[in-house]
Amino acid sequence: MANKKKAAKKSATTIKKSLKSTPAKPAKKIVSKKTVTVAKKSSPKATNTKTVKNKKTNPAISKKTNKVSMATNKSAPEFILIGQNAKALFSLKVYRGEGMALLAMNWLNGKPTDDFVGFAIEYQEPGKSKFYPISNRLSFLNNDGNVNPNIKSSRLSPIQKFRWVHFPRNANMDGDFIYRVTPVFMDKTEKLSYGDFQEVAIQLHSETYPGELNVTFTRGFVASQAFADKFQADGGIPALLPATAKDGLTFVPTHPAKDEAYEWMGFEARRAILDLLDAAIKDTTADVRVAAYDMNEPEILSRLVQLGNRLKIIIDDSKDHGDANSAETQAEAQLVLSAGRGNVQRQHVGTLQHNKTIAISGTVQSAVGGSTNFSMRGFFVQNNNAIIVHGAEPVKLFFAAFDNLFNNINKPAGFGASDSAKFVSLNLPSVNAKIAFSPHSANNAMLKHIADDLNTTTSTLFYSLAFLNITPGPIRNGIKQLRENPGMFVTGLADTNVDDLSLQLPDGNKPIIFPGALLQNVPEPFKTEATGGKGVRLHHKFLVIDFDKPEKARVYMGSYNFSSAADLKNGENLLLIQDQRVAVSYMIEAMTMCDHYEFRNLQANAATAQKRLFLRMPPKAGEKPWWDASFTDAAKIKDRLLFGAL
Repeated sequence: MANKKKAAKKSATTIKKSLKSTPAKPAKKIVSKKTVTVAKKSSPKATNTKTVKNKKTNPAISKKTNKVSMATNKSAPEFILIGQNAKALFSLKVYRGEGMALLAMNWLNGKPTDDFVGFAIEYQEPGKSKFYPISNRLSFLNNDGNVNPNIKSSRLSPIQKFRWVHFPRNANMDGDFIYRVTPVFMDKTEKLSYGDFQEVAIQLHSETYPGELNVTFTRGFVASQAFADKFQADGGIPALLPATAKDGLTFVPTHPAKDEAYEWMGFEARRAILDLLDAAIKDTTADVRVAAYDMNEPEILSRLVQLGNRLKIIIDDSKDHGDANSAETQAEAQLVLSAGRGNVQRQHVGTLQHNKTIAISGTVQSAVGGSTNFSMRGFFVQNNNAIIVHGAEPVKLFFAAFDNLFNNINKPAGFGASDSAKFVSLNLPSVNAKIAFSPHSANNAMLKHIADDLNTTTSTLFYSLAFLNITPGPIRNGIKQLRENPGMFVTGLADTNVDDLSLQLPDGNKPIIFPGALLQNVPEPFKTEATGGKGVRLHHKFLVIDFDKPEKARVYMGSYNFSSAADLKNGENLLLIQDQRVAVSYMIEAMTMCDHYEFRNLQANAATAQKRLFLRMPPKAGEKPWWDASFTDAAKIKDRLLFGAL
């Protein structure tokens, strides 16, 4: 691409030590029939300061466990990094997510000048020399005052935000991605020029804690412009997903790009779970235990069948799951043939067998917990997460919980009296993580303890809680109280609106956000989006507390819906991970969803919907610059300073 010299090839190790910036040559670009002169100021050597040091994994782990991952990193990746170009007018902090990165910029001295029109964001893939500009769907209006429908490079259509989450197209590459962020200016003749940039190198495709713990997410964005661009043609959702859950196991996709679509939609969680099952199949010493709620994903079932009698499984039989033609009953029939009747159990505990767990014990020692159902919607439509832990100690806990559930069919009191209902350490060498399985008894119930911990929040709370609108109680009350504290940054989502959390507060804490799609009031240059069919789209159950406090950051997550039923009646898993690296990953997932769905919530309301979206040029007399709200609006000020301030 013009305006950049290709950097000399360097090894990943060299890149980590020093990122040498090469000034770009002046060039000319044509934008909307107007000549835009591109000028680049020289920059000194740019390096990274790593604000959080690696916790090295225990060398014995690789000898005692069989790591199952596409990633090859042997130490935990850095997760908050800062650009170090002292000549730049702004600061850059990059936060590592799971296959994604959050970039936060903040102006260093006062406010920007009126001619500042946004940031150009570029990235370089590991081991490569070329920088790719991030594209922007929004552009400046053309000569006729119309919206430009063409997606352009952010060097020509800069990002008019102080925070951006990026999903690299090849996020599964090992090594450092290098992000370069440059301020863009426009003069009175509408010519663009560029200031000094900041650079940061960061790993994205890697295990969160190699050989110990890996955080994974589904994509969850079928209601997006990206899905519309990639897969809406050739049949869209109907060509990829069954119309009803009961048809999942027999559904035959007709979309010509089905493999690419499933990989994109399922993201890291799908890949990681399928890889684990493939490893269990190959490891003939491995026994596997599965507790499933929804079960209509053919790739999962086919792998479970291949395990033969090394598999024991519990499948929920509550409500329509117990119907004779349900996918769960169909799965049961196939697994009875492959694993044996004695290894396949149906139950609903007290109300629901709501676990979604896999445990493998053999040469492979790994287990899966979280919110991701083994279903087409769970993988391909819903926002979900799965935690994968490795090692003999955590696997023993998962196996014990399975046995206690299997031996107490539909007996919550029996399971609640077992050790599996207690909150215990996962005994991971580098991560402070605990787990408890439901149902609990009154003596070891968790809900009040979680609410008490929530009330000790000191700075930030991010939450994503399915079914929060029908879950009154201490967690919702705690969120409401924290929102009303002007010193707190509180933001979150549920699967639908929650009335008592739906108001914008004067201190800047936003209303609750919930999934939406551009179906009406679709602004130029956007397209109408898919919804993914009937059912819940946001299915996470997590709380991220004080992510910005290294000694206090923690995450509650699992299948547990933070309700009395989840505590005392259902089969559930709940993890508490007291670790800032993990908290940052979940914070980024929360902010990605908030940014994505907040815009769609506003567009669904005729009073706040915009008819067209475009980039703002420098203000004329009586106008305000695009960035003004980030320095005057309470919510945007809190956001800019929380993520971007040094």
